[in-house]
Amino acid sequence: MIGIDLGTTYSAVGVVESGFPILLANEEGRRVIPSAVWFGDGAVEVGEKALRRRGVSPVVTSVKRLMGRRPGEVDDFPLPLDEGDRVRVLGRTPEEVSAEILKELKRIAEWRLETEVRKAVITVPAYFNDAQRSATKRAGELAGLEVARIVNEPTAAALAYGLDKLGEKARVAVYDLGGGTFDLSVLEMRDGVFQVLATRGDTRLGGDDLDAALAGWCAEKAGAGAVDGRMIKEAERVKRALSADGEAVFRVPFVDGGESIEVAATRRDFEHLAAPFIERTIDCCRRAMHDAELSPADLDAVVLVGGSTRIPAVREAVSAFFDREPDLSQHPDEAIALGAAIQAGVLTGAVRKVVLLDVTPLSLGIETFGGLMNVLIPRNTTIPAKAGEMFTNAVAGQRSMSLRVLQGEREMARDNWRLGEFEVAFEPAEKGRARVGVQFRIDENGILEVLARDTATNRDTVLEIRDAAVDVDDEKVETMVSESVEHAFDDMAERVFTEARLKAEELLPAVEAVLSQGDGIVPEEEVAGIREAEATVREALDSGDANRLKAAVESLDKATEAVAARMVERAMEEALERRMGG
Repeated sequence: MIGIDLGTTYSAVGVVESGFPILLANEEGRRVIPSAVWFGDGAVEVGEKALRRRGVSPVVTSVKRLMGRRPGEVDDFPLPLDEGDRVRVLGRTPEEVSAEILKELKRIAEWRLETEVRKAVITVPAYFNDAQRSATKRAGELAGLEVARIVNEPTAAALAYGLDKLGEKARVAVYDLGGGTFDLSVLEMRDGVFQVLATRGDTRLGGDDLDAALAGWCAEKAGAGAVDGRMIKEAERVKRALSADGEAVFRVPFVDGGESIEVAATRRDFEHLAAPFIERTIDCCRRAMHDAELSPADLDAVVLVGGSTRIPAVREAVSAFFDREPDLSQHPDEAIALGAAIQAGVLTGAVRKVVLLDVTPLSLGIETFGGLMNVLIPRNTTIPAKAGEMFTNAVAGQRSMSLRVLQGEREMARDNWRLGEFEVAFEPAEKGRARVGVQFRIDENGILEVLARDTATNRDTVLEIRDAAVDVDDEKVETMVSESVEHAFDDMAERVFTEARLKAEELLPAVEAVLSQGDGIVPEEEVAGIREAEATVREALDSGDANRLKAAVESLDKATEAVAARMVERAMEEALERRMGG
């Protein structure tokens, strides 16, 4: 079994040999190959060969940014995207393009190992949603691989970092800034167990964005038109040069068939352009540390991985936030693939005494009556995980229940992301009598399966997550979490009010029905108090004040406690009389 880092910009493949993880190099001696694919007339080229075609014919790069996405969700891809029911580039789906990269990695492994390779562990960003993970798994299958496990990239990097520290206890933050994605994961290592405590990230933030920003700045300085692929490639070169030198010259000949561009850029210019992107990564760090309930002083190390961590400004920002020099012991481009290889070795038994416990980055639940979000699996739950709950019909005679599966951190269903929806049919019954059990199961790859069971018939319905599980841009993942903090008080107030309103709407008709019976079950001295509590509830409903309504409902509930007890007692007596009479 092999381990694969399927990266936005570069990819690599590794294996455990004689107990040690190693990366496998291609015929040119390269252990890391560009994630680039060229499609010709019946021919396909991958890696450096594909990049040599750039400028002459279209070459697909950064296809990882398209994985699990719907048409209309991508507006910054370097090549035109085809219109239709699915995202396609050059007439191919992102999975089909990614499969070509995986086929090349599989070929390299088979050539080096001199044996057929059938199974693989593939890494993904920690913040990849269910659709993106499923798309990655499909790409592996298209490449002829059985994907035995999908591992989060920062977790893989932590495995590579901690393999020689299995006897120690340590808390480590892994800062992973690659070509297209960013993740910060906080892990605890203890006696060979790697547990993810918290993770935050942005699947639309990486070195590609810095290249685009630098290319745009240079084009503007030169008075050029639109930025093209050659400018992006040159910007990448200049960015790398500025990590070593204080100044570099951006040169692109014959732009639009006219004059050449030549712009001098300093490291300070680049750092100014990169500052907002770097700050976004630090914001993720801040939130992950808060989720883990740790301070920087509680960490034993901050490990940097991903090619973009070579940028001096990135290292300085990380050092300032965590108040320590980052650990640079891991190769930025190779650590994740090594971690994937280690995980593959764990699954095959080649590496022992290592256990990997990952987490889900966002809460999962369903919409319940009143438009509330009912969380079944909270954010940062260790996976694999399984959780279930029983739900009943809200209306008498109801024949089915619509289940809306949600992902997010907001209290109201409308503010979260809908993953899918399906109907569960059942026999009509009185209110609260039909029962449907709902189970969420997240496997070790972070892929979700939802099962609903009618308890009367034991008939199961399973939700199939379609190509795009989250109908929202990936960059809004962080916005979702930050908005949950920003609107926490308002959201909770609305939830409290909604729950109290539902209780009031159930209680008021019942109270009215009892008071109108006139059968002596409510003594006159209690009627006035109940009527007063009832009026208070109605006034609170009109006010929209959550705490006021909650208190009013509780008062009405308390005022009718004695009546409810007498009704239960009378019902029992009547049942006993019928039984004795029978």
